[in-house]
Amino acid sequence: MAPPQTPPTPGDFADLARSTPLRWTTLRFTLIRRAGEPAPADRGTVPGSVPDWTTDGVRARLRRPDALRVETRDGTPLQVTRTPGDPGRDDELMFQDYHWVAMLNPVELADGEHEDMGDGDPLRFDDLRVVRHHGRPAWQADVLPTGFYAPRCPCCPLLFSAESEDAGGDDDSEWLLRNRYPELRYPEAHRVRLDVATGVCVSTEELGGSRPGRGHDVRIEAVDEPMPDSLFSDAARRPPGPWGRG
Repeated sequence: MAPPQTPPTPGDFADLARSTPLRWTTLRFTLIRRAGEPAPADRGTVPGSVPDWTTDGVRARLRRPDALRVETRDGTPLQVTRTPGDPGRDDELMFQDYHWVAMLNPVELADGEHEDMGDGDPLRFDDLRVVRHHGRPAWQADVLPTGFYAPRCPCCPLLFSAESEDAGGDDDSEWLLRNRYPELRYPEAHRVRLDVATGVCVSTEELGGSRPGRGHDVRIEAVDEPMPDSLFSDAARRPPGPWGRG
């Protein structure tokens, strides 16, 4: 019998979240975004827009730092991207919004900052444990964002919350969901999983609030497999577009 695994610490979790650029070069995966199921009292008072592929998901092949191919589950190309290959510009390999970028490099779960208070821990942790996600070792935690939580993009954070909306710095902005939906209740917490081998944020789930269950799920199918240029030569190219509002 294998010895029990020692539970990770919040520091371990943060180190893993910021280490993804060093952990893999190519990734093949399937992504599903979950819309969540509003409680009856919340229906009609919360945003209902979700990507049109939410139910079936998309499949992707990503080669750092220069190539991305995204397809429907049946193989229809949605986007093929080739870039000059700047390792410091992971947003060049984006599909639809910055949630995609943050999911693949979840440094916002590790390093926090506040305009007036400087740097600080972006998360408060509860129930940090070792689990398996689609057969792969993962670290799971129930977390609450703090005032230091600084998402890569406030429009499409990994952890939607009052703190993520505050990060935009404009209380009167029309894209703030709390301004458009005054009865919206923020999640009480978020359940988050990081893949141990790659550091990718493979799952988020809103706990409580107006949209319990909303989040995403990544099934990693291959890591560091060869990806020749021919995979990314399809003429079907669709620009990512500004899909991040709400």
